[in-house]
Amino acid sequence: MKHVSIVIPQGPIILSSVIGTFKVFSFVNGYFEAVGKNPPFDIHLVGLNKENDLYNGLFAIRPDSMVGDIKKTDLIMIPAFYGNPMEGLEKNQDFVPWIVSQYKHGAEVASLCTGAFLLAATNLIKGKACTTHWMAADLFRQAFPNIKLMPEKLIIDELGIYSSGGAYSFLNLVIYLVEKYCGRDVAVHCAKVMEIEIDRESQSPFVIFSGQKEHQDESIKKAQIYIERNVGAKITVDQLSEMFAISRRNFERRFKKATKNTPVEYLQRVKIEAAKKSLESGRENVNEVMYSVGYSDHKAFRTIFKKITGLSPVEYRNKYNREMALN
Repeated sequence: MKHVSIVIPQGPIILSSVIGTFKVFSFVNGYFEAVGKNPPFDIHLVGLNKENDLYNGLFAIRPDSMVGDIKKTDLIMIPAFYGNPMEGLEKNQDFVPWIVSQYKHGAEVASLCTGAFLLAATNLIKGKACTTHWMAADLFRQAFPNIKLMPEKLIIDELGIYSSGGAYSFLNLVIYLVEKYCGRDVAVHCAKVMEIEIDRESQSPFVIFSGQKEHQDESIKKAQIYIERNVGAKITVDQLSEMFAISRRNFERRFKKATKNTPVEYLQRVKIEAAKKSLESGRENVNEVMYSVGYSDHKAFRTIFKKITGLSPVEYRNKYNREMALN
């Protein structure tokens, strides 16, 4: 039996990431018991205090174990923080030495969504890869520049250290762990009964691009606004650098420093974001949408669209356009 410790941090957390994890592992236990086998998981909620109030007291979690009581565990699950994860991290530093000690003694560690901030604070993934909610990507990079963040990934497995993407994608990581510990057949059965889409690899289709403007370079900020207001125009980097009286080389350097994107990447992402919105809500066909955002080469548009979203324009429209979904 594998000892599972679901961490209950202090302060606001995403309650569903605790309950969902508990329910999936509990379901697997019930499945094994139903066929006359011993349950594979010994599940515990592990906290720093005996109770954690959530959502202004509407809910509360009462851990069955305190962190000091757990001398040996096999798997640590870190749920998602609610709100600013840096504030959650400050309140939960006392978990860090325990997580590190358990890992050094053989435990595996998994972070769910913004729980990656607590995982990163342990330094166990320094120089390694990690994922988190795409909305928290910029904050994570600022806080942990020595970690290779891959927000397009849904699941990352770094030799016994796991991380998952945003929101309810944590369920995919839990199913991934069920498959690892109990086999493919059990994972598929669990996914079918609980209606969890199995084998998802990317959270790219869910990303809503919003250009990083929390910087002090006013010329670059004006360039960003110009790009966003002229999404259908064919804009070049030379045009932008001339418009703001900056040499191309200096413009590209400043743009990358301020936005974390090259000018070309930014132009592409703004156009693809506009295309996504049209494909989601409009009746235009793919070619009409392509022209409306300033592309004339169908192959180039499809290639860039798929690179950014993980889906072709047709696949994206079929998945997210309400009228198409109902047909």
